Amino acid sequence: MKKFMKEFKEFAMRGNVVDMAVGVIIGAAFKAIVDSLVNDLISPLLGCFLNTDFSELAITIAPAQLAEDGTVLTEAVMFRWGAFITAIINFVIMAFVIFLLVKALNKLASLGKKEEEPAAPTTKKCPFCCSEIAIEATKCPHCTSDQPTEE
Repeated sequence: MKKFMKEFKEFAMRGNVVDMAVGVIIGAAFKAIVDSLVNDLISPLLGCFLNTDFSELAITIAPAQLAEDGTVLTEAVMFRWGAFITAIINFVIMAFVIFLLVKALNKLASLGKKEEEPAAPTTKKCPFCCSEIAIEATKCPHCTSDQPTEE
């Protein structure tokens, strides 16, 4: 049991696990902002075209059943397609913002990096038999011709 707890503690204290936890918390807070953007700004604008609140669009499949004294026996069964469209809009906005964020971070990370120079060649072609040979070779191992010296 002690070994199990020790392994769990090592796992939980790794930097990437803590970073992931912070990312999830920030993501949840950001989701609230996106939900507000969609529910409070975009859905009402789309609702202007439909003359109703977009997130409240629904089809009643089975109406609520009431008792004689007015108490609700069963709730109405609703097909809330407007809420589903709102969830799709939330997803698209979230995916787009994450795409822009990752693109910006990649651009920022590449600013400090120098472009790597291509590695020096390690082989050359024999001008007589066209075989690949070591760059330092003075004689071709395939055709045994002397290699010309490069100036």
